[in-house]
Amino acid sequence: MHAQETTFNELVQGEKQYQVPLYQRTYSWQREELQQLWADVQELVEEQLEGRHPAAHFLGSVVLAPGRITAGGMQRWLVVDGQQRLTTLMLAFTALRDRHREHGAEQKAERIHDLVLVNKYRSGDDHYRLLPTQADRDAFTACVESSPRAGGPGNVGAAYRFFLGALAEGEENGGEAWTDAVETVLSGLLSIVEITAAEGDNVYRIFESINNTGVGLSQSDLLRNYLFMCLPTIGESVYRSLWLPMQERLGPANLELLVWLDLVVAGNSRAKQSEIYRDQKKRLEPLSSDEAALEAEIASLARRAERLMRILEPEREPDPDLREVLERLSRWGGQTHYPLALHLLDRVDDGQATPHQAARALAYAESYMVRRLFTGYSTTGSNRVFMEMPKEMEKDDDPAEAVRTFLSKNKTGARVWPDDDAVREAIRTRPFYKAGRSNQRFQVLRRLEESYGASEPVDYAKARLTVEHVLPQSPAHQWLDLLAEETEDGQGPEELHALLVHTLGNLTLSADNAKLSNHPFRRKQEILDFSALRMNQEIAGRERWGKAEILDRAADLADRAVRLWPGPVAGTAPVDDEWSGWKELRAALLAMPAGTWTTYGDVAALIGTHAVPVGQHLASKAGLHGAYRVLTADGRVSAGFRWPDGQESGDARTRLEAEGVPFDDSGRARRSHRLTTADLAALLGKDIAEEAEPSTQADDEQQAAAGRFETQLRDNQTKETLDGVLGALRFWEQQGGNLAYGMASETSCFPTVRFGSEPGSRALWPLAIYPISGTVEVVFQYLKRRPPFDDEPPRRELMTRLNDIEGIDLAEAKLDLRPSFAVEVFAEHSEEICAVLEWFAHTAALDEARRMADEDPGTL
Repeated sequence: MHAQETTFNELVQGEKQYQVPLYQRTYSWQREELQQLWADVQELVEEQLEGRHPAAHFLGSVVLAPGRITAGGMQRWLVVDGQQRLTTLMLAFTALRDRHREHGAEQKAERIHDLVLVNKYRSGDDHYRLLPTQADRDAFTACVESSPRAGGPGNVGAAYRFFLGALAEGEENGGEAWTDAVETVLSGLLSIVEITAAEGDNVYRIFESINNTGVGLSQSDLLRNYLFMCLPTIGESVYRSLWLPMQERLGPANLELLVWLDLVVAGNSRAKQSEIYRDQKKRLEPLSSDEAALEAEIASLARRAERLMRILEPEREPDPDLREVLERLSRWGGQTHYPLALHLLDRVDDGQATPHQAARALAYAESYMVRRLFTGYSTTGSNRVFMEMPKEMEKDDDPAEAVRTFLSKNKTGARVWPDDDAVREAIRTRPFYKAGRSNQRFQVLRRLEESYGASEPVDYAKARLTVEHVLPQSPAHQWLDLLAEETEDGQGPEELHALLVHTLGNLTLSADNAKLSNHPFRRKQEILDFSALRMNQEIAGRERWGKAEILDRAADLADRAVRLWPGPVAGTAPVDDEWSGWKELRAALLAMPAGTWTTYGDVAALIGTHAVPVGQHLASKAGLHGAYRVLTADGRVSAGFRWPDGQESGDARTRLEAEGVPFDDSGRARRSHRLTTADLAALLGKDIAEEAEPSTQADDEQQAAAGRFETQLRDNQTKETLDGVLGALRFWEQQGGNLAYGMASETSCFPTVRFGSEPGSRALWPLAIYPISGTVEVVFQYLKRRPPFDDEPPRRELMTRLNDIEGIDLAEAKLDLRPSFAVEVFAEHSEEICAVLEWFAHTAALDEARRMADEDPGTL
C-alpha cells in the first residue's frame, strides 16, 4: 500500500472514476456531520478572506484499490474507505455549481461541472467521476445532472439541499468573494490522505481491518503522553498528585473538553477540538526542557479542572448569585457558554473580578441566547462569538460591561443581539414552540413563571411539568367556532389557529396535559385554576381564550421577557434591518425536497406572519429558489405566479410534476406531497416535537396513559375504528411487542420493539397513533437516526410495504419526515398493518443479533 497527502482537487484531476463497492453501506452522513464539516470550511473561508493563508485542515483518509482500466484508458478506483467524505465533497461542489448558475456565472459553473463532477467526453456510467452504490446512484446522478428530482428524499438529497442552504446563507453577507473563497477551500485546503492498495491486495480484507480496529488515542491521551515524556525525573510524582486526580474527577470526555477550553481561554479563539494535541504541543514546546514550567502548566490545568466542574455541576459553586445563573445556563444545555464561564471563574478565583460581576456577565450571555431564540436567529456562529470573548476582554474591565459591550458591537449576520422591539414583535407573532430545543423552551417558560414571585415556589424537579398549548394543537369544532369570530378578510379559522397555536402567548407549563387535552376552555379553566403556577391561574381568570386573549398575554410576557433578559447597549440596533422571517422563508424553500409543495399559510405559520404578506414577498422577490413550490391552500398554483425574467418558461405545475408532485384533473396538487409547518421546521433542523417520542414511565403511569389513550380514541373516533385499532394493538402485544405512550395532552401510542427490560434499553417504533386528530404518523424522521433504519433501503422498504395497503399514500419525498395516514385505515386494514409491524420487528431483531455478535462473536 502507498499513502500520500493530497487535496480534493488533486484527487479528482484527470480522467478517472471512483466507484463505491457493493459491500459498502449507503451514504449515511446527516445534518450533524454536515454541520461539523461546514463549520471547518467556514473557518478556513474566514481566514482566507482575511488574507491569513490558512493551513490545510485534515479531513481524513480515502483508501482506494485499482479497478479495471477502460478501453479508452480511464482508470477506475474502488473506494475501500472514505466514501462518506468523497460523496459529501462531490455534493458540496454540485450545490456550488448550481449557486453559480442561479447567479448567471455560467463559466464558473461549467468549470466545476467539467473538472470536478464528470468526465466530459465519457458517456453512461463512465460519465461520472464518482459512482455511488446502486441504492444512492439515482439520487446522486440527479444532483450532478441538475434533474428536476435533484435534492429529493434520502441522505444524498438532504446533503445537496444542506449545501444549497449553507451557501445561500453565506452569500447574503459575503457576496461573490465569499463564494469564491468557499471553492478555494473545498478544492485545495481540505487535506486528504490518499491510501492506494497494490494489485492483488485483498480489498475486502482491507475494508474489514479498517472498520474493525480498536479505539484510538484521544487528543488528551496524546497530550498526556507528550507532557510526561518531557518530565523524565518528576513525571511520576506530578502524574500521581496532579494529572491522575484531575483525570479521575473529569472522566475522558470532560478531560478532552478541558484541554480544548484551556486553549480557548488562553486566547486561541480558533482552537478545534479535533486538533487539540497539535495546538497544545505547539504552545508547550518552548517549555519542553523546563520540568518546573511544565509542572506549573499541569497545576494550572488542574485548577481549571476544578472550575470546569463548577460549570458542569453548578451546585459546587459557593456564591449563590453565580450558582443561580450557572444553573440556568446548565439547564439551557450545550457548551456555547463554557469558554466565557471558565474565563470568568478564572478571574473570580484570581481576585480580578467579583462573583457578582461574573454573574451579571453570564446573565448577559444568557440574554443573548434567549433573545436570539425568541427572534429566530440561527445558532450558527454563536460558538465562535463566545470563543472570541476571553481574548477580547481586558483584565481590568468590569467583566459584565465588557461582555455586554462585546455582544452589542456585533450588528450583522450570526451575531445580532435583538433589541426590545424585536423581542416584543417575535413573542407576539413567531411560533415559539418550534424554536430551539424542548429544554430551552421549557426554561424560558419556567423563568417567566418564576417572575410572578409566587409565595410558594414550584419544585420543578418533582412537578413533572411539560409545555401545554391552551388553544389545542388539534382543536375541536368549538375552538374553531370561537376563532371564526376573530378572523380577518380572506382568513379561515384554521389559518388563524395555525398562526396562534405555537406562539408564546398560547403556551404554559402544566403537569395535567393529559387532563387538559383539547377540551373546551371552560373545562381547561377548572383544571388550570387549581394549578400552583401563577401563569396558569392568570389564564384561568380569563372569560374566553381566543386571538385577543393570546395577543394580550403575549404583550404581558414580552414585558416580563425584556426585563428578565436585558438587551444590548442602547443605539446598537442591527444594521441589517431585513426581518429575520424572510431569511427563514428562504432557508425553508431551499430545504424542501424535490417532489413536495407547501402553502402560503404553512410558510406564514413557520415564520410568524400572515399568508398575504408571504405571497406579496414571493411575488416581489425575483429568483427566490423554490418559490414555485408554494401553492394556495387547496394545492393550486397561484394565479399571480410568474417566473422571473430570463429564467424558466412554462407553468409551475409542469415543473412540479417533473419533480414528482401529482395533480388531479382540477389542477390541485396531491395532499400527500404537501409539507406542513411542522415538516418545514423539521427540515430546518428544529427540534423534533415531544409528541414524536414516547416518554419513560413507571408501570402505573403506563397503565394510566393506556387508559387515557383508549378514552380519547373512544371519544373521538367511531366504534369500528376503536375496535380495529385496539384489536391490532392487542395482537402486537401477543406477538411479544410493547406499547409505549406519550405524555402530551393528546396521548399518542407507539407500537414498540424493545431489546432488554432494564430502563434505557434500546427501543424502536415505526408508528405513532394519535387518537384525537385521528392520524397515524410513520416516524421516518426518528428512524433515520436509529439502526438498522438509519440506512435508507430499510426505510424505503417500510414505506413500500405500507403503501401496498389500500388507503395509504406516503409520498417518497417524505422519506425523512413524518408522513401520516388516517387512523380509520389502520383499523380497517389491521391485519395488513400487523404484517408490516411483524416485518419491522423481524428486521430490528436481525440487526440486534448482528450487533450483539459484533460485540461478542460467541452469541451467534
